Amino acid sequence: MVLPQRHRLRGLRVFNRLYRQSQRFNGTWMMLRVMAAQPTLLPPPEGHSSSAWRGAIVVSGKVSKRAVVRNRLRRLLHRHLLALNPTPLQPSWMVLSLKPGSAEIDPSQLLGECSHLLRQAGLMQ
Repeated sequence: MVLPQRHRLRGLRVFNRLYRQSQRFNGTWMMLRVMAAQPTLLPPPEGHSSSAWRGAIVVSGKVSKRAVVRNRLRRLLHRHLLALNPTPLQPSWMVLSLKPGSAEIDPSQLLGECSHLLRQAGLMQ
C-alpha cells in the first residue's frame, strides 16, 4: 500500500524547498524533515480543500542495494503513517529519510522511532 494521492508529496521544487528550509528531527535510523505547506508550490488535490499533511519516504541505495528491501521498508513506513494519520496544527509537508543500516534493524524499532520523531515534531500526541 502506498500513500494516497492526497497525501503524496511530489515535485522537484517542493523537495528542494523541504531540504533547504525544513525543520529537522534526527533519530538513530531516520531523519524527519517538516515544514508548513506552501500551496503556491503544490496546491491541494482536487476535491479536497486542504489536506492536513503530505509526505514522502526516501530510502536510498545506501540503506540497501536491493530494491526489494528498499520497497519493503517504504511500504512498511507508508502503512505506519496512514495508520497513525498525523494531525498537525496547520497543513504540513514531511519527508522521512532512512539512514544507512536501517534495513538491518527490527521493523518494530523502526516504527517506534518514526512515531517518536512525529511526536517530537508535534505532529501527533
